[in-house]
Amino acid sequence: MNPISMKALRSFTVKPHLPESLAGLDGLARDLRWSWDLPTRELFSTIDPQLWETGGHDPLLLLAEVSPDRLEELSNDNAYLERLASAVESLTQYHESQRWYQQTFGDDGPRTIAYFSPEFGISEAVPQYSGGLGVLAGDHLKTCSDLGVPLVGIGLFYRHGYFRQSLSVDGWQQERFPDLDPYSMALELCDGIRVELELADTVLYAQVWKATVGRVPLYLLDTDIPDNPEHLQTITDRLYGGDVEHRLRQEMLLGIGGVRALVQLGIEADVFHTNEGHAGFLGLERIRMLMDSHGLSLPEAMEAIRGGAVFTTHTPVPAGIDKFPRELIEKYFQGWANRCGIDIDSLMSLGHGPGSPADEPFNMAVMGMHLAEFRNGVSKLHGEVSREMFSELWPGVPDAEIPIGSVTNGVHGPTWVSAEMADLFDTEVGFDWHLRDAEDWDKIADCDDHTLWSARIAAKMRLVDRVREQLHLQLSRSGGASSGLEWVDDALDPTILTIGFARRMATYKRAALLLNQPERLKALLSNPERPVQFVFAGKSHPADDMGKELIRQIFTFASQSDVRHRFVFVEDYDMAIARALVQGCDVWLNTPVRPMEASGTSGEKAVLNGGLHCSVLDGWWAECFVPNSADTEANGWAIPSAEGVEDPERRLEIEANSLFELFETQLIPLYYEDVHDGVARGWTRRIKSSLQSLGPFVGSHRMVKDYVTDLYRPAGMRSQQLSASNFNAARTLSEFKNRLRESWYDVHVDSVDADESMADMFAKRTVTATVHLGTLNQDDVQVQLVVGQVGQSGELAPSAVVAMSPAGSIDERHIRYSADVDLNLAGRMGVTVRVVPNHPLAIDPLEFGLVAWP
Repeated sequence: MNPISMKALRSFTVKPHLPESLAGLDGLARDLRWSWDLPTRELFSTIDPQLWETGGHDPLLLLAEVSPDRLEELSNDNAYLERLASAVESLTQYHESQRWYQQTFGDDGPRTIAYFSPEFGISEAVPQYSGGLGVLAGDHLKTCSDLGVPLVGIGLFYRHGYFRQSLSVDGWQQERFPDLDPYSMALELCDGIRVELELADTVLYAQVWKATVGRVPLYLLDTDIPDNPEHLQTITDRLYGGDVEHRLRQEMLLGIGGVRALVQLGIEADVFHTNEGHAGFLGLERIRMLMDSHGLSLPEAMEAIRGGAVFTTHTPVPAGIDKFPRELIEKYFQGWANRCGIDIDSLMSLGHGPGSPADEPFNMAVMGMHLAEFRNGVSKLHGEVSREMFSELWPGVPDAEIPIGSVTNGVHGPTWVSAEMADLFDTEVGFDWHLRDAEDWDKIADCDDHTLWSARIAAKMRLVDRVREQLHLQLSRSGGASSGLEWVDDALDPTILTIGFARRMATYKRAALLLNQPERLKALLSNPERPVQFVFAGKSHPADDMGKELIRQIFTFASQSDVRHRFVFVEDYDMAIARALVQGCDVWLNTPVRPMEASGTSGEKAVLNGGLHCSVLDGWWAECFVPNSADTEANGWAIPSAEGVEDPERRLEIEANSLFELFETQLIPLYYEDVHDGVARGWTRRIKSSLQSLGPFVGSHRMVKDYVTDLYRPAGMRSQQLSASNFNAARTLSEFKNRLRESWYDVHVDSVDADESMADMFAKRTVTATVHLGTLNQDDVQVQLVVGQVGQSGELAPSAVVAMSPAGSIDERHIRYSADVDLNLAGRMGVTVRVVPNHPLAIDPLEFGLVAWP
């Protein structure tokens, strides 16, 4: 007999009944500020500590499942009611007070910044994230809330979220996708809001959920509604799931649908921030809207929307960028092209570099670069990598001057720091320590060693308990008999040096680097006097078999009876497990192939908890590492990188050997030597050095302030400038660019003259150049003298760029220019001359991507 599956025709949510005196708990549970406000979290955990843990730290689930008797008991507990009243008052003040943004800028800044991301990691209770990109987005929203930045988030609601991980008996990753009920989560359905989106020959509808992230609203679009045919209801089924067409539909909904949701919600954003290329189609929607509403041409609308657009790239390799085949772009965007009066070739060019074949896949990051005037990588090194990777978009512009900047990622301290370390920071750095600057963090130097060590040991003990509990679950689920699991109760030891590695299991991150020398690793694990223990965790994308193979290798090693108590792999890595790891590990290990780590943030979370970072100099660590010197205590360790070795196996061997040498000669001795009264004095000294130098930098408050000052406010002012007076500036700039495209071929430098005899340092030398301007006027260009030292092969390393002045005409189109060079550097100096466009509305003459060299 076949079972009958019944589906509800109507559904509704039944709120748990709370005693009147506890009514404030409901409001606290529905504002996700609880996820980073320690007193509020403790208020919920007090209700039923075990239910709080087993329920995934979800206040709404806790209130729904706790016994009425327990609620009645708390309703008569005066001490608890006082804590509740204090938490409610704190939340009210948090929402109503003037924060950093209001105190600093008042009304002088963007009205609203719309932040688009495919995933948001706010809490494990709202599992709409896969890894670093989503957790970064969540930290971004929380920090904007703390600082009072007027930002709204736009994303998708995935009914099955990202997968839950388990391992088979042989260590192969298995995925299961949970069914998520938005009605049982801290989400509110936006009544009356229904987004429509044209998908080829049909219409897609989406409802919108709102999550309250402190002062920041997060809106999530959801297609799982009866208005859609069944095959379209699943567009928002899984994060990063499905085939390439499924991904295209998701990204259309995120970008185009997200803009339309803002319109329906009555939110007027003047800055649009695209967190990676997934939401890039928002630019096409904004172009269409301006063409329809203000009669702008396509080039004019492009100029208008670029000024208020911020594009952040997180990918250091071209293979990591979303690309879509021409046939899919034609299928889904032919209507857009017709409406905007262009052909598909012209549309495809937005996702192409100069000279790309018309049938080359449409590159979402390239479109992001084309349609945003403000662009950034996520660390200084990644900014350099991005300038090189996207250099073809600005032909003739030196890599160092390509208009892509950087804002180094940071992490939201209150979300990730243990209660013990937070108390220590309250005392030593000051309340709101996560918002403090370097001067306050220097006070850590005076922190009592015992207090610091005790905070670290408390977090390690929680980590050990969590790992043992997780191992019991893993092994029992995979068929292990309870009688054979006694060893789990002795797995890990809170007194032993503990090294953590947890992140997405991509091959370039080289999670299995230590397994390159297994016997040497075993010697570290089994050393009777100075043992080391390792905790690994991480997921591989379901389609990444190479990443799954890394997990299998780690699992296989960890399953050996002689090491399993000191080398463990923890399944189902999520925010809760991440917190336990970054709070409890003494050392955070990072072993990417440089320079393939765009930023990395897990190590930043660890150092805020008093962990020490040991990493290849990649991502954020490349700009933050401080080595040992006579005057300075190092703030961690740098693993030497063998970038000059082309053979990948040989490089792996060299870098693994360097890592083991670091362990054997530096990390392990520092942890076990100079121990007095149970405290490793040398180790605590290095923790203090790490916190002093990194504490004020790795926090996301520094990151968001950088975004506000370097990108959001300039973009907001640029947007106003271009849109004023019926978009007059955008129209003018578009006309100028069109004239440049028609005339630039005839601009060239004909000659450069300078005295090449030896000169004294600090003297001046005059350089002249003859330039042909074709049909352009002198005001249309800037002639620049580039000065620098000359290398052995004649290459010029620019140290200064000087504007040259007109010095007479040879004829109507040949103009002589002149400039004086200050000879402030000794050695072999050189000069060259270039011509770049010039316009009062241009924020950077190199933005045009047009340069004439001799």
